[in-house]
Amino acid sequence: MTNTWIPSGAQGVQDGLAEALTALREELEVPRAFPPDVLDETERVIRTRELPSWDRTDLDLVTIDPASSTDLDQAVFIERHGDGYTVYYAIADVPSFVTPGGALDAECRRRGLTLYAPDGRIPLHPEAISEDAGSLLPDVDRGAFLWEFTLDSTAAVVNATVRRARVRSRAKLSYQGVQEAIDDGTASECLRLLKEVGLKRIELERLRGGASLKLPAQVVEQDPETGAYRLITEVPLPVEDWNAQISLMTGMAAADLMVRGSVGILRTMPAPDARSLETFERQTAALGKPWSADGPGGMSYGQYLRTLDPAQPKDLAIIHAAAALFRGAGYVAFDGEVPADTVQAAIAAPYSHATAPLRRLVDRWVLVVCEALSQGTEVPAWARESLPQVPDLMKAAEQRSSRLDRAAIDTVEAAVMLPRLGEVFDAVVISTGNGKNATAPVATVQLLDPAVSARCTGAMEPGTRVKVRLDAADVQRRTVTFSLAGEAPSGSAQGGNPGNQPSIP
Repeated sequence: MTNTWIPSGAQGVQDGLAEALTALREELEVPRAFPPDVLDETERVIRTRELPSWDRTDLDLVTIDPASSTDLDQAVFIERHGDGYTVYYAIADVPSFVTPGGALDAECRRRGLTLYAPDGRIPLHPEAISEDAGSLLPDVDRGAFLWEFTLDSTAAVVNATVRRARVRSRAKLSYQGVQEAIDDGTASECLRLLKEVGLKRIELERLRGGASLKLPAQVVEQDPETGAYRLITEVPLPVEDWNAQISLMTGMAAADLMVRGSVGILRTMPAPDARSLETFERQTAALGKPWSADGPGGMSYGQYLRTLDPAQPKDLAIIHAAAALFRGAGYVAFDGEVPADTVQAAIAAPYSHATAPLRRLVDRWVLVVCEALSQGTEVPAWARESLPQVPDLMKAAEQRSSRLDRAAIDTVEAAVMLPRLGEVFDAVVISTGNGKNATAPVATVQLLDPAVSARCTGAMEPGTRVKVRLDAADVQRRTVTFSLAGEAPSGSAQGGNPGNQPSIP
């Protein structure tokens, strides 16, 4: 992980950044505090709601999240079952807090997602729910949708059910702590099995042709004591991939339930078209690591991407080029006739969002529909009647979230670089392209330290190391520009993510 603070003594920059971030919220019409009627309704619901009668507090569930997280959606427990496994996955029972048609329901539909801004998180639900009564915090009883999976020896799903239950997490664990415990041999049996099952699920993903982009995450944080802002670049730990496989497995099981039940909402993404694949083939060949859809061995682009190391300059450029293969994600709701094409291309299977209801609106519908189908009861009328509205609500929320993420990072990058005008930095060229109005060669470069990406003038080749000079940084316009200063010595790069923080699986 690399941290890049705005230099000390740059108070004027900090002040300008704070003003720019406030203006950004206004520009994007980011929701403000929850209205009084929403807070009143939330208080009443928390005071009067009852936990599910089915008691599974015997399960040794644990949550695994970033260390600072308090909105805990999922808790997991894994045990051996013959030569296979049983996986219990508890998902926060957010629907029990939301009265259909009530003030909170309307506000959540307006928000759609929890938004993450440098100057504070904008939650989907009031914090009394998202960080307290609805969060799967340790050592307290909570309501949850409890998924139970029976897996065979390859970790393929043999059976999956979901039912509301009373649960109790035993511990709030962090990715870093779990990774260290697994690596040094002190991890519990459950955590050791998380690795075992996760690796087997990754192999199943490979066999079905799934694909994912594994870029380091670039995020912006504010120091709660000083108010200073910083860029943080984190290389994902292996445990994050293993944990994500449990979430993906749940989303696939949810999709299967809804497709078989002919009612629900799926997360969709089309397969890359022939032109995009041909372009990617040319890019990989030009970078010296050729891949072909029709090449020897029949390696899918998903398998190929797992062979890449983002710490290597050429590999980093290829991973960014591959982003063009992951476009067009959306949602499709159905009741009766199942859509003709239900496959989410990157996952290579039907898939639905089902594991982050505290932070994502659509999961509330998926969970109640899946429980009804699993338990043989009627799908709640409110969910069935409002299903057609959810895709548009999520589309609007995702567009706002994406714009906020990108603009916030651009703003902080400009503030970080402003005091360093004229300096020369080592960088990796991740793409080239002059654009419609460019009068000189232009590329996109990724600095090695700090992890800033920007346009750079000069003739360059993707995947090469170069030296670039900072020519301008404008916090209000959210722009940073460089010019080519020379070639850098060959070697590996500690790349960052010039895109957004990864979305919820």
